[in-house]
Amino acid sequence: MSKVCSVCGKGTMSGNKVSHSNIKTRRSWTPNVQKVDGEYVCTRCLRTKKKKEENK
Repeated sequence: MSKVCSVCGKGTMSGNKVSHSNIKTRRSWTPNVQKVDGEYVCTRCLRTKKKKEENK
């Protein structure tokens, strides 16, 4: 499954996981991407789209 939103382009971010003893190891954060109508969309874009439809 693709981890990139087809609407906003949000993708995987990387950074450090820091333990209590201050040891740093690499980790990644992936967006919450769902498959809707054949394309991958993050939940933030789904929520925004839903709010725009409600205000019409």
